[in-house]
Amino acid sequence: MPRDEIEVPKELREFMLEEAEETFLGQKNGAEKQYRYGNLHIREYDDKFLVHNDKIDPRKDPIGHLVYDAPEVLIGLACAIFGGSEIAKKMMNKNSKKSTVTSGLFSSIISGYVGYLATKKIKNYLE
Repeated sequence: MPRDEIEVPKELREFMLEEAEETFLGQKNGAEKQYRYGNLHIREYDDKFLVHNDKIDPRKDPIGHLVYDAPEVLIGLACAIFGGSEIAKKMMNKNSKKSTVTSGLFSSIISGYVGYLATKKIKNYLE
């Protein structure tokens, strides 16, 4: 849980802003549902709500949101593209087209995930 996230137990008080909209934007982190109200991101679990404030509302500026609130996603994508293309280039000369595509795809997934996790750990450490 990020340091700036607030936990509100449901048993304390069931709450939900009337104007909050259910959304698929954002990492659910195991939540049943998630909502947005401006820059407020609310995740609903069985027993609690987790609430935090994003710097940028992804519904209004998705790229800005990725840059400022979720850079790990952008870095993960960049690592996936770079890692996959580099492995595919190296494999192109050695193997068949099928194994090149397979190894490129596999290395993209691994590279992207490693980039994502590393950036997420750094981001959490700096918060």
